[in-house]
Amino acid sequence: MTKSVSLLRYSLVLGLVAAVGPFAIDMYLPAMPKIQSDLGTSMQAVQWTIVAYFLAFGIAQLIYGPWADQAGRKPPMYAGLALFMVGTVICALAPTVEVLIFGRFIQGIGGAANMVVLRAMIRDLATGASATRMMSTIMIVIAISPLLAPLSGSALLAFGSWRLVFWALLLAATLSFFLIYFMVDETLPPENRQPFDLATMRKGLAVLFTDRSFLAMTFLAGFAFASFFVFIASASFVYTGQFGLSPTQFSLAFALNACGFFAASQFAAPISQRLGSKRMIVLATTGFGTATIALFCFALAGFANLHVTMAGLFIANMFLGLVLPTAQVLALEEQGEHAGLAASLGGTMQMVAAGVLVALTGPFMDGTVVPMLGAIALCGVIALLLSRLIPRQAAVAAV
Repeated sequence: MTKSVSLLRYSLVLGLVAAVGPFAIDMYLPAMPKIQSDLGTSMQAVQWTIVAYFLAFGIAQLIYGPWADQAGRKPPMYAGLALFMVGTVICALAPTVEVLIFGRFIQGIGGAANMVVLRAMIRDLATGASATRMMSTIMIVIAISPLLAPLSGSALLAFGSWRLVFWALLLAATLSFFLIYFMVDETLPPENRQPFDLATMRKGLAVLFTDRSFLAMTFLAGFAFASFFVFIASASFVYTGQFGLSPTQFSLAFALNACGFFAASQFAAPISQRLGSKRMIVLATTGFGTATIALFCFALAGFANLHVTMAGLFIANMFLGLVLPTAQVLALEEQGEHAGLAASLGGTMQMVAAGVLVALTGPFMDGTVVPMLGAIALCGVIALLLSRLIPRQAAVAAV
């Protein structure tokens, strides 16, 4: 088997495993208004099921990264999937929104393993443009999740309770466990493993927290990705409430909004090679910031109907699809010795930043489009400012 075929196989398998996390977020979105009604709670309380998942997902990465550097990549993935299954069962049986939030927190702790270890495995297997191509291929699989997950959730809702969504997630996690066991080899040789102790961790953290390129890329990706989280937490209420869509129509609208990101992410590697990574990120974040600010202005003026909102988000997500794969690869490019710790710290900083932003903007969400687009525009502005802090040396495109 050639190296390119092997990398493609790993990309597809790891993408399928990593897709469990996005499915855990997107699959139950059409059910959020129904969950609010069935559990007799508020919109903000249901949104906390999203926030709890993001915060747990982010914080848990601090554990999985160093563990993956010390024990290899596969043991943390097994443990994470087991925890994810436990949290999923709690969610499926939850009698109150508080128990549902707790179950989502446990899900997030488990789901963090796949994403952080996946990034470290990419760093084990490839660097530079090859790593960007791997990340872009994985993004294909992950990007399909927002297309299929809400539609799958809507289909399950047509047959029964929202609890069916979580039983389906339990099945997906079980299948992922077997994929990892039978189709994924260990990518970190024993001689390359790092001791997991506080002194080593402090040393690694000191390196990372003084690396301007790592910090700039990490926070840029975090606040850019936060725009997705704001949309995820609010879209079902806006699209079904203000715009009057059914759960299935919402799922289709949500899928279309994700298509821009899906399509553009496949061009990230060739464009970064042609223009240079920094120039591409600066141009793409400029486009992202401009699109989100313009869409918010349309909303303030009363012109952000369903079609305008969907078109504006589609354009913004196209720019986002160029930024995220490149920023995530560049953040780890020079961190070979601390790839697991860098992946976990980067993931934690990104997810916590996004979760905090969703929590802070949550009280302003009223089920209408203006506050949702305002929070997304804020993400665009922050990402645009951070793109100006990327050191010049980070712009060098690896070949």
